[in-house]
Amino acid sequence: SERVRETVFDWLTHLSGTLEGCDALDMFAGSGAMGLEAASRGADYVDWLDIHRQGIAGIRQALTRLGADDHKQARVADAFRFLQDAPRSYDVIFIDPPFSLDMQVKAARAALGALKEEGLLYVESPTELLSDEALESLGVVRVRSGSAGAVRFELLAKAGSGMAGLVRLSKEEKRSRK
Repeated sequence: SERVRETVFDWLTHLSGTLEGCDALDMFAGSGAMGLEAASRGADYVDWLDIHRQGIAGIRQALTRLGADDHKQARVADAFRFLQDAPRSYDVIFIDPPFSLDMQVKAARAALGALKEEGLLYVESPTELLSDEALESLGVVRVRSGSAGAVRFELLAKAGSGMAGLVRLSKEEKRSRK
């Protein structure tokens, strides 16, 4: 939703200062909203991935209308295969797979190999944030988290990175630690 997107990009701007010059990947792009927002906020390079041709066609039309350069590419591709030989590493990777497939952890694991050391993963889930066990197994920490209706969303950073030092506990996490 628009509210989630606004919150996430406020977080990214707060944590990074700007998106100008960053490289972004929108896995399971669907409408491409997250990648398009990153591009509109100055991301230098954006890749959109989706297996559905119709969605990618819509993103390509939007890019044409915006006069985007060749640093913005919408691809009909399987995200997992693409990440095996990703052409670059990314500052931010958006992970919002179809909720019915429950692929958040699998997608995050695949994305970590293409994430820059100080990069961030955005993960959206239908009902719950990733578990502490999942975070530990991935070697990441939750930097920010939120919810909108039934949707949960979070920004993750590699454990030990500078971004990991910017962790801010949610109200629920603060209450549970008291």
